[in-house]
Amino acid sequence: MVEFEAESQPDMIGSLRGTVLERHGEGTTLIEVGGVGYLVTVTPRTLAELEPTSPAFLYIHHHIREDTQTLFGFLTRDEKNTFQILLATHGVGPSLAMAVLGTLTPVALFEVVASSDLAALTMVPGVGKKTAERLLIELKNRLSLPIFDNHEPSSGGRTSVISDVREALLGLGYSESEIREVLRDVSIEDGAERLLRDALQALGARRAG
Repeated sequence: MVEFEAESQPDMIGSLRGTVLERHGEGTTLIEVGGVGYLVTVTPRTLAELEPTSPAFLYIHHHIREDTQTLFGFLTRDEKNTFQILLATHGVGPSLAMAVLGTLTPVALFEVVASSDLAALTMVPGVGKKTAERLLIELKNRLSLPIFDNHEPSSGGRTSVISDVREALLGLGYSESEIREVLRDVSIEDGAERLLRDALQALGARRAG
């Protein structure tokens, strides 16, 4: 799981668990909780996961302004934390923050910032070169390194580490077959953070070759 350095921002509505009633093409879904329908704004990736009549759980950021209140929903706590960090960044409003998350997963955003990948950030709708340059500078001071469990592995410890790294690599767009092959060739002795870096280096070398 990716950890972030951000100030706590308590929400009046922190999460919703209910049933998906509707999903709309403009990036909103209607979730019924206890007979009340909540209209929630989500990314296209999240919207695709919310099938009508199916149960759903979303982490919620309750965005309050003088003239409006909006609920933003996320499948994971990392996505919500990332959204809040983006909102706290100069010049980033809810629409741009959602556009970033609609293009990059939290792990992918971390990698983009860590590698100063300006081109990847300009793929976000509404982000030009100057905005991307500013975001890279500001987010480097806000996003921390991924935090993994680096304790001595007990029973199942290896499986847990590999699972964490596999999930991170999938979030960066690598295929299952690429991940399987590269994880056979790297060591987990130094923990998941080192494994992730080694795997990324090996995957980059394979694609370049």
